[in-house]
Amino acid sequence: MTAPPTVVLVDDHALFRAGVRAELENANDPAGPRATVLGEAGDVDVAVRLVLDREPDVVLLDVHMPGGGGAEVLRRVHETRPGQKVLALSVSDEPEDVIALIRGGARGYVTKTISGDELGAAIAKVRDGDAVFSPRLAGFVLDAFAGRLDTAVALVADPELDGLTDREREVLRLIARGYMYKEIARRLTISPKTVEHHVSAVLRKLQLSNRHELTRWATERRLVD
Repeated sequence: MTAPPTVVLVDDHALFRAGVRAELENANDPAGPRATVLGEAGDVDVAVRLVLDREPDVVLLDVHMPGGGGAEVLRRVHETRPGQKVLALSVSDEPEDVIALIRGGARGYVTKTISGDELGAAIAKVRDGDAVFSPRLAGFVLDAFAGRLDTAVALVADPELDGLTDREREVLRLIARGYMYKEIARRLTISPKTVEHHVSAVLRKLQLSNRHELTRWATERRLVD
């Protein structure tokens, strides 16, 4: 009988990590655990050290977290351990997030609506070398790699957008959708002052003067619906 896959959980929400761990280790299931969790990390630096130290079969990786996000974890891990298999597990189904993680070397991308059984199966498939995507994302990913990217997805290769951090991209999209600073702060669980700081950084990096120009910039690139 094949041993369950070993995993490292990387997500900046401890409560979510605890829930995933419980689902995977599933002590009450007569079939045994879906996976063996070797460790958990809540930010980029800890994640990179843990993955390189524990060498799991699969890394379960969130997209957005302190220190640069999932793409930064992928980049740094693959510098030392290029064969490391990674499965993105995120609440985000934004096209640019999906493509950024796949472009960075993830073997699959599933959303946090996935069930425990489905997640266990996805981890096993990634360990065995398969690519796995949530049903809602599968067609999109196929189109992307067939060259049929729409403008929003193509922005992943946009040098201006690449110059923004994950958090700055989040703030940019919310500003472009008409949210006020206080609303953005509540959605992202940060202070309005921090939102203001991110907006200033985005304007500076994109060489724009105000939020109206920023909204126009994002709309032209179809970053907003």
